[in-house]
Amino acid sequence: MIDPLQASSRLAGAGLEAQSMRLRIVSENIANAQSTGKTAGSEPYARKTLTFKSELDRALGAATVRVKDVGVDQAPFQVEYDPGNPAADEKGFVKMPNVNVLIEMADMREANRSYEANLQMIKQARSMISGMIDLLRGT
Repeated sequence: MIDPLQASSRLAGAGLEAQSMRLRIVSENIANAQSTGKTAGSEPYARKTLTFKSELDRALGAATVRVKDVGVDQAPFQVEYDPGNPAADEKGFVKMPNVNVLIEMADMREANRSYEANLQMIKQARSMISGMIDLLRGT
């Protein structure tokens, strides 16, 4: 049987990996919030989404989180009138990405807080392991 402190560290590590991927996807979405197509009428950047899944870690005997899929948001693209843009169609309209920066920033903040909570859990487990070692040494 695995030590509960090691198990909590491994579970938090899985959370760190999942939230790290989430932060990367959100960052990519924000970076491409104004990325239009290169030619007239072409498709702009499509917002990416992330799906998580609960997965049983047999060594721990507990459920852990993993990234299930990186998908593409099917929301419609916004259309703006910008006849000088190289991606404008014959009427002067440009398809803009379906990225809402405000939503992405909120998602980033939530992912960051979750990442920090998992990191704090690992720090606490390490501190407890260190304290247990000190007790066993008799210091």
